[in-house]
Amino acid sequence: MASPLNLVEVDTLTLTIIIDNEIDIMSTVSANTVSNKGRMSNLSLSQPNDVSGRGDCEKEMPMEAISCGAHGLSILLSLVRDELMLMNEKKTATKDEKGHSMLFDVGPEEDMWERNANGRNAQSNPNANLNPRNQLQNPVTIDLHPSRPTHRGFMAGNTPISMQAESSFPEIEALGAVIETHSEPHTVLDDFFLVSGEVPRVTSYETNVKGGIRFEEETGKWEKDEEIKDEKFLVVNLKDIRLRFRKREFQCLRKRSNPFTGCSYGIVVNASLDALSLLNNTVPLHAILGGYHVVGEQKANVKDTL
Repeated sequence: MASPLNLVEVDTLTLTIIIDNEIDIMSTVSANTVSNKGRMSNLSLSQPNDVSGRGDCEKEMPMEAISCGAHGLSILLSLVRDELMLMNEKKTATKDEKGHSMLFDVGPEEDMWERNANGRNAQSNPNANLNPRNQLQNPVTIDLHPSRPTHRGFMAGNTPISMQAESSFPEIEALGAVIETHSEPHTVLDDFFLVSGEVPRVTSYETNVKGGIRFEEETGKWEKDEEIKDEKFLVVNLKDIRLRFRKREFQCLRKRSNPFTGCSYGIVVNASLDALSLLNNTVPLHAILGGYHVVGEQKANVKDTL
């Protein structure tokens, strides 16, 4: 049975992790599993031979070459051709040599995103300057939920605490972006990517974000928002799995879908079940990348989640 959303199979998908909650450049990996080129030894050996006056040493390991972790997530989905990362060409998953690109989430703040993105991109395009605050030279479409609030927050006892403001729709459009709003599941970019709608709450043990609130501009009041219904996840359908992570790579020879979750406030099992349902339960899951939100009070549900 074909997917009702016509999510096409793609052949190769490269994931460049721009922001993650933590980094690890020291741990080793098991043999014959993944190729990790982001370890300390690889980063240091890739530096130029420009050291002098230190005996036989010609290389120096700059700490700024290491990406920084931050509370959030940002993943660039991009094309690999002839083993060369073409981040600067803005291409992604390939089907019959057609490519598209998508940036999934942008992390907690622009300075960290800019620092890590430029550090990643410098390896393939030293002259690039990826500044999210610059005017966009080419129109970029941004997929958002229509009821996305400008302020979220949480209750600390009886006291509402506001998070920093999200960029408003007018602010985003002023930078040259084109906003598309969707509340229902849909595919984008020639059906290469599936963007979810509201995640159904199915499991009995996965609860929402206790104390979550949102500010309603029209009423000037904070409202309870523990479900955070405007959160979305992304799905790709990989044929003969060839997932290449920038710094990591692995291969599996069966067709699988791969959901990418943000904070996963709807909790990861609900998101995974919804991903299967959106593909008519015909394409099994291969990997889930992103946030699981099995933290805080949700730690008690780790066993049920697994």
